[in-house]
Amino acid sequence: MMIQASCLQLCSLLLMAGRLQARVTATQHLEAPVEKPFTLTCSLSKERGESLRQVRWLDVQNKTLLTYQPGNRESVSGQQHVELAPSSAKDTSSIIIRRVGFRDEGCYTCIFDLHPTGSKQGSTCLTVTSQVTVDGNKTAVSGKKVSLLCSYGLPEKVQQIMWRHISAQGESTDVASFAKRSDPMIEPPYQGRVWLTSSLSDSQLTIQPVAIQDEGCYTCIYETRSDGPKTSTVCLSTYVLPKPQVSYKTTSPGVIEANCTSVSRPPAEIVWNVERDNRTMHPPVTKQLPQDDGTTLVISTLTVQSGLLKDVSVKCLVHHKGLESPIAVSMNTKIGTALTILISVTTVAALLVLSLCFCLWKCFLRKEGEYAHCITPKMSHCHYLRVVSGIHMKNLVLMSTLLSF
Repeated sequence: MMIQASCLQLCSLLLMAGRLQARVTATQHLEAPVEKPFTLTCSLSKERGESLRQVRWLDVQNKTLLTYQPGNRESVSGQQHVELAPSSAKDTSSIIIRRVGFRDEGCYTCIFDLHPTGSKQGSTCLTVTSQVTVDGNKTAVSGKKVSLLCSYGLPEKVQQIMWRHISAQGESTDVASFAKRSDPMIEPPYQGRVWLTSSLSDSQLTIQPVAIQDEGCYTCIYETRSDGPKTSTVCLSTYVLPKPQVSYKTTSPGVIEANCTSVSRPPAEIVWNVERDNRTMHPPVTKQLPQDDGTTLVISTLTVQSGLLKDVSVKCLVHHKGLESPIAVSMNTKIGTALTILISVTTVAALLVLSLCFCLWKCFLRKEGEYAHCITPKMSHCHYLRVVSGIHMKNLVLMSTLLSF
């Protein structure tokens, strides 16, 4: 009988302890993302005859965060960055932190003031978290500038930031780092063309000039004080823009072989525009030749009838991912013919001018000899020669001037 009584007493004590511990319930540990609103909740289980008079919330420093009387919205008072959340369940209290920050990390206490039994309380602890974000993958033209950006919302927790490059072959190398109370450090292979900002939140890695070997993925690593390393990765693609060239040669009578070449990364696409003319011998032949520096040489060969180049415009169109519009290179022999004609006309004109100048010079010498034989009785005749000579000279100068134009 005594054993049974002891068991009954023990069960009663456990039941009472369970009821006392269950009076206020709250989640012990919560994680809240930084810069977002977050809700904290406590629930109360009342006994018969108890009435709830007031609810109080204390912050991580045990200072009053918010107080109110149930059913009386006008009684709500508290700090500006929190507000009372509408509660759907009876005897449940919820508050909203409007914008979670580093200062909100810690344990919160909810206190229910009951009549006539007194106050009952519970607690919940909040850990503020953040993720590393990046702008997205980047594309850069070789020789230009590119910036890679990582952001972390809790710089107060960060001890050091590191940037690491992983090449297309899988090789990993450290690029740069920045630690608290120090200057950015650039690894020797990247010095002189890589810069890192002095920030523990927004870390920007700048590369100028970009080289082909910079292609790959870059991981930014935030070493935090309590949450371990936080990482994210951004990948970089490098372009080498094409500079196409066109050449042609006669392979047999009446047949011309035209070549359009382009060196780029990634390989360019070459097409031919022959102004809807069908006098091509056969479709163009294209081949790609990888180069040692990571670029690709693309050669497109088109065979046409020689008469085609004199009648229509033949263009090589080069398409590339790094170009907003294709590059067009014209291959038209009309330009060469016009240039030849222009040079020929200019040469003939120059020879005519020189001949006229020589004739003019000889004319002057002859007239000077006639003037030397003039004496006073024949003055009128000499005057006549001067007038005629002057007229001829003016005409010659005028003709030479017109021909020079």
